[in-house]
Amino acid sequence: MGLLGLILGLPFAPIRGLVWLAELFQEQVDMETRNPASVRRHLEEIEAARAAGEITEEEESRAVERVLQLMATGRG
Repeated sequence: MGLLGLILGLPFAPIRGLVWLAELFQEQVDMETRNPASVRRHLEEIEAARAAGEITEEEESRAVERVLQLMATGRG
């Protein structure tokens, strides 16, 4: 059955490879959004934009909330 399974499964190899690649990308995104250094960098960028007058206080609070929500859920 091994050789027969390989032959019959061969047409689905690109699909399995694509699924594997998508799962790998999702893992990377999850690791990046939960990485404390990445979160800190995003928060510092938001703070710098507020200090430079590029965003309002309301926009700053929404951006901080969004970063913290992404960190908590782990989704990009």
